[in-house]
Amino acid sequence: MLSLLTTLLTLSTISAALPSSPSTQSSTSFQPPLIIWHGLGDDFERDGLQEVAELAKATNPNTYVHLIRLSDTGSGDLQATFFGNVTEQIAQVCSQLASDPILSSAPSVNALGFSQGGQFLRGYVERCNNPPVRNLVTFGSQHNGISEFQVCGVTDWLCHAGDALLNAGKWSKLAQGHLVPAQYYRNPEDMQNYLQYSNFLADINNERDVKNATYKENLMKLNRLAMFMFEDDQIVHPKETAWFAEVNGTSGKVTPLDERPIYKEDWLGLKTLGELGKLEFLVAPGQHMQLSKRFLEWTFRDYFAPVEGTSFDPEDSEPDTVLVKQPGY
Repeated sequence: MLSLLTTLLTLSTISAALPSSPSTQSSTSFQPPLIIWHGLGDDFERDGLQEVAELAKATNPNTYVHLIRLSDTGSGDLQATFFGNVTEQIAQVCSQLASDPILSSAPSVNALGFSQGGQFLRGYVERCNNPPVRNLVTFGSQHNGISEFQVCGVTDWLCHAGDALLNAGKWSKLAQGHLVPAQYYRNPEDMQNYLQYSNFLADINNERDVKNATYKENLMKLNRLAMFMFEDDQIVHPKETAWFAEVNGTSGKVTPLDERPIYKEDWLGLKTLGELGKLEFLVAPGQHMQLSKRFLEWTFRDYFAPVEGTSFDPEDSEPDTVLVKQPGY
């Protein structure tokens, strides 16, 4: 398993030419705060993730960055990427963000999801969206689930323990209530069990007969939904899940999002976003989570730059309340 973002900013820059001019902020512009949700096997204390936060601030000055965490400690946060109930975790994050004095007072926030953090942030948008997300960017996220479980490193005991339980009973109450990757497992050849037992993904993708209108309503409020697929991803199976595509495990045929009922019948509002030019499918070079500093800078400038016409200053928040750690920190 790759430990997400550990060597993120030390990788060589990509060969593609990327814009390099810095963004400017006028007196009438608003710099949205940025929330970041990391992926499997990572935690909010990792140096790589801290460097990403600093890069976001350097690229767009005055950006307030909040790293989502599910524990007070890095080790506890890492463990929560493997073990926990995703529905409960998203509820915890909803409370965490709504109680942050800066985030809760901002007109909107931007959101960046790495790997499984991407579909979890989409779940946040659909289920609560308070504070509201303006632009959501996901990298290598499993929006249409995974059909195979991740290969573990030799010494990664958390991964091996979770993998053994997953393969023993992915549709059991234990797996669907306590093992995180099982809750976004989706095999197109096993849809009956998926629709009946999936704790998280079948619900958040509105795939059951009864659709949740709030999910669609909230997702359509996004200004931009940008989904990056890693060109050489060998960690996520299938890699096309990052684009909401479905892959036949036998033939390998890829059915793109716009040919699937979830889009055609607009179960989530993705068709509406697409017709408005707010849905973007992009390719990131390299393997899973191998992002260069330059690529991230471009992403931050293009998706998380100041919004003209609205003013907001995080310094206006009361200092004594900013320093109070909320439940779940």
